[in-house]
Amino acid sequence: MTDTAPAGTGTRAVHHRTATISGRTVFYREAGDPSAPTLVLLHGFPTSSHMFRRLIVELADAYHLIAPDHIGFGYSDAPAVSDFDYSFDNLTAVTLGLLDHLGLDRFALYLQDYGAPIGLRIASRQPRRVTALIVQSGNAYTEGFTPFWDVLFAHAKDRAANEAAVRRLLEPEATRWQYTHGVPPDRLDRLTPDTWTLDQSLLERPGNAEVQLQLFFDYQYNLDAYPAFQQYLRAHRPPTLIAWGEHDEIFGADGARAFTRDLPDAELHLLDAGHFALETHGDEIAALIRDFLSRTLT
Repeated sequence: MTDTAPAGTGTRAVHHRTATISGRTVFYREAGDPSAPTLVLLHGFPTSSHMFRRLIVELADAYHLIAPDHIGFGYSDAPAVSDFDYSFDNLTAVTLGLLDHLGLDRFALYLQDYGAPIGLRIASRQPRRVTALIVQSGNAYTEGFTPFWDVLFAHAKDRAANEAAVRRLLEPEATRWQYTHGVPPDRLDRLTPDTWTLDQSLLERPGNAEVQLQLFFDYQYNLDAYPAFQQYLRAHRPPTLIAWGEHDEIFGADGARAFTRDLPDAELHLLDAGHFALETHGDEIAALIRDFLSRTLT
């Protein structure tokens, strides 16, 4: 395990570390006292643990934070599709391997975008380990899918006929749009171009387009897992905070509302934001999390 110079000081220092899991290097950010309650932060497409950079510092005085980069993303290994089976089942296995490697028996989960099918696989398979859920634009119900997904589901049925259209989702303007859409005009200046510039640079690594295309294809199988996710929610009723961008055009607000069908006690907050609500409403989300976890984790 290695780490670079930490950002911040004291309990808010952020450490940048790696671990070898099943022969692959997994990069992760860590902050806070390991004896404090743990919150595992799971990012989505096309970003990395970088999306949690400010939230980690904000919460590190009271919680132990772990934010990994999935295989194929960020600074974790990104093997060619011929060398690694890119599926959400395998991304889940690597994440569980990291949590076991770190000796984390109990933890809350922050689920965003791709982080939702990964985290909900963990929670539904090992429910005793999960103390709470925080959900931001991460589907477990079909109600959340918007027209954005039409081309992706078409690609799942016929890859060859739809690959050219799907590849456009990997272009710079599409990456920037993920951050800017749905953001109110008075908050646009809170967006830093560093986010989409970093994401795009990593997307453009040799062979990474094929990695993302394979995960786009595999996403269809997450829907087959939704009944198991929903059964887990009904049966175990994990304390759940939903902080979701109301104007998200990727995972719509109906997906947030759908959670309350199986979790009537879930705390639902629809924010005046888009897909990456942490970038424009980070202070509000951090305050919601701090209040929520202080009441649910003892």
